[in-house]
Amino acid sequence: MFCLAVSTHWGEGWTQEKDSVMNGGFQISVNPAVVPTMDAEIKEILLTNDVVTLGAQYRHVSTPKQQDPYAHDFGYPTFAYGINYNLYNGVKFHREDGPSLGMGKAVDYHSRLSNSFAAYASFERPLLRNKRWEIDYAFNMGVGYSRLKYNPVNQVDNLMIGSHVLIYFGAGMHATYRIFNDWGIKAGVDFNHLSSGTLGRPNKGVNAVGPMMALVYYPYYNDLLKKELFNSSIELNKYSYLNFSFNLGFKSLYEDWNETQFRTPPEHPDYRTDDFKIYSVYTLQADFMRRYARRWASGFGVDLYYLSYMDHVRKLDHSYNYPDKHSPISIGISGKHEVFYHNLSLAVSLGFYLFRQEGHRAKKVEQPFYETVGLKYHINKWNGLTFGAFVRAHAFKADQTGIALSYPILL
Repeated sequence: MFCLAVSTHWGEGWTQEKDSVMNGGFQISVNPAVVPTMDAEIKEILLTNDVVTLGAQYRHVSTPKQQDPYAHDFGYPTFAYGINYNLYNGVKFHREDGPSLGMGKAVDYHSRLSNSFAAYASFERPLLRNKRWEIDYAFNMGVGYSRLKYNPVNQVDNLMIGSHVLIYFGAGMHATYRIFNDWGIKAGVDFNHLSSGTLGRPNKGVNAVGPMMALVYYPYYNDLLKKELFNSSIELNKYSYLNFSFNLGFKSLYEDWNETQFRTPPEHPDYRTDDFKIYSVYTLQADFMRRYARRWASGFGVDLYYLSYMDHVRKLDHSYNYPDKHSPISIGISGKHEVFYHNLSLAVSLGFYLFRQEGHRAKKVEQPFYETVGLKYHINKWNGLTFGAFVRAHAFKADQTGIALSYPILL
C-alpha cells in the first residue's frame, strides 16, 4: 500500500503529457562585454578586459494547444540549446615583483586568455508577452572548453582559468520586438561565467557582462498568444516529504595553490606547478520539504559533511604554526527551494554552519554560510529517485563540484 501511494503522488507531480508537441525556432546573437575586476588581486594584474561572445541557439516551446500544465504555470517559457564562441584572447595579465608574490618571481611576458567554447541548455521565462513585445529573463547552464589555462611556462599570471574543461553559467534580461510575423529583434544585458568549479587551480573564473543583440526566428509566436486554448483541469495535490541525499563532491585545495605559488622557492620541482590533487567530500542531507505548487517545493534540512583532505590541511597549517582547529566533520542547516518542470528540477539552498573546524584559511577568509545549486532528474517509476549534479560555494566562490543521489519519502 505504501509503495502504491508513493508512485501515485509522484506521478501527479512529474508525469509529462505523452502527446506534447514542441515548436522550434532559432536565435543568433552578439554580446560585446567587459571582464570586471572581481577582487584586488585581479585588479592588480589585469591589463585589458574587452571581450565578445557570438552565440547560436535552437529554441522550442509548448504552446497552449498542447495542454502542458507546467508550460501554462510558467507562462509558456522557451527552452534552448545553445553554443557560445567566446572571443577572450584579448584579455591579458601581468604581475610585477612585490611582496604579494612571496617567493614567486615576476615573468617577462604577458599571460592571456584564449578563445573558448560553451555548450549549454537555457530556460527563458517571459515576464510580458503581447503582439509586439516580449520581455524575459533567462538562465543558462552547461560546460565549456578553453585551449589555454594556467601553467608555469607561459601562462603564470593567468589566474582566471585553471583547467581546459570548464563549468558554464549565464543569466540575462531581454526585450524582443516583433518586426515581422515570425521574426524578432532582441536586446538586453547578459552575464557569462566560466570556471573550473574547483576541479583545477587557479579558480577565480572569467566573468563577462555587457549588452547583447540577437535575431530571433519564432514561427510559433502567434500560438503562444492563444492562452484561451488551455483548458486543462489537471491539479496537483499538495504534499510533504522527507528527502534524503548522498552527495559526492570533488575539489582541489586553495592551500595547495598558495603553498606552490608563494611559499615554494623557484628551484623546487613543485614551484608554481599546475598539477593539483583532487580531493573528495562526502555529504549526507536530510530535508523536510513541502510541495505546495506544481512548480515549487520549499523546506529546510541538515547537512553533514566529511572532508577527506583535513589531515593534509592540518599538516600545512601546523608547518606555519597556525593554532586553528581541524576536524573532518562539518555540520550545517539550510533553507531549500526547488523548481520543477516535468522530470527536471533546479534545487538551490542557503546554509549556515553549526560546527566547522577546517583550518586557518576557512576561518580567516571563508564566510560561515554556504550556497548550493543543483540540476536534478527524477525517475518516476522508481518513486522519484533523483540523480543530479551540483556546485557548492562560499559567498558565490565555488567550493566543490559533484554528483548527487536522493530519494523522497512521502509523509
